[in-house]
Amino acid sequence: MLLQITTPDTLAQEIAAAEPVQESMNVWTMASYGGWIMIILALFLAWAIYVFVERLIVLHRATKEDMSFMDRIKDYIHEGKMDSALNLCRQTNTPSARMVEKGISRIGRPMQDVQVAVENAGNLEVGKLEKGLVIMATIAAGAPMLGFLGTVLGMVQTFYNMAQNASGVIEMNTLSEGMYQAMVTTIGGLIVGIIAMFAYNFIVARIDHVVRLLEGRTMEFMDLLNEPA
Repeated sequence: MLLQITTPDTLAQEIAAAEPVQESMNVWTMASYGGWIMIILALFLAWAIYVFVERLIVLHRATKEDMSFMDRIKDYIHEGKMDSALNLCRQTNTPSARMVEKGISRIGRPMQDVQVAVENAGNLEVGKLEKGLVIMATIAAGAPMLGFLGTVLGMVQTFYNMAQNASGVIEMNTLSEGMYQAMVTTIGGLIVGIIAMFAYNFIVARIDHVVRLLEGRTMEFMDLLNEPA
């Protein structure tokens, strides 16, 4: 009979092989434990990112304007070239240009009517810029609530499994797995909600900047009309 001598290295290898291999924690592993709620949260995140990028593009176009625009409008109005002024507004195609275009089309009426027309056009432009903000605000508020719902469902499932155990012995694996699933949905909901909230506030700040630009254009245009001939 041969005597097998176990060296320290061999012993360490045998112990490592006998130990269960622990699954490394990553985003995909965590998301897979969350179940169907994580799928909804992923869709919410994709939706919020799409709205955020789309609004950024729109707002960038809204603030991009020729600095000589109002000077050219002023020259056309003083020269009586209303058609040229309207064509310039249509070619520029920005919120402020469309607002000025509405005011030019009302020249000849009382100044109060012109100002009301310009302000109404500005309000419509702001409404267009705010498109999609309701979706982002809903995601920012709803994603954490959906995550908490997943937490409650996970805890309910855990206690249900414990109640169905006829032996009365609580297995830590079953308990920890249910709680892990519950916590994952909470984390997912908070992450999506935080991202949507910061994106929403950033877009709102950008819209406020455009609103100030429109207000400045309104005052500049009305001052132009009130200049003495």
